[in-house]
Amino acid sequence: MSNDVPMMCSLSAGDLRVRLAEMADLGRTALQTTRIEPLQAQLRFAAGAGVRDRVDAIVVAEAQCCSFLEMRATAEPDTVVLTIDARAGAEVVLAGLVDAFRGEPPTS
Repeated sequence: MSNDVPMMCSLSAGDLRVRLAEMADLGRTALQTTRIEPLQAQLRFAAGAGVRDRVDAIVVAEAQCCSFLEMRATAEPDTVVLTIDARAGAEVVLAGLVDAFRGEPPTS
């Protein structure tokens, strides 16, 4: 992962609230487990109707506003796995994304 990419989200405050709400809603309906390390998180979702599409939409959207993160979704039997890699210095952002999927309020 390149360190030349600035670490800032390009979303407006309103768009950020909407995105965080989408993550929280997906988490409420399908999140099974999370594993977080300093520079990587793995979130596992129950593979119900539309879950893969919703995870894929978040991956695409986040790639446009937070290019300092790398997100990828993979499928396992009955599970959609979202892996998020962050570069050094983005640990707080990574933890905040996991919290958003858990439905926890932002810390800042």
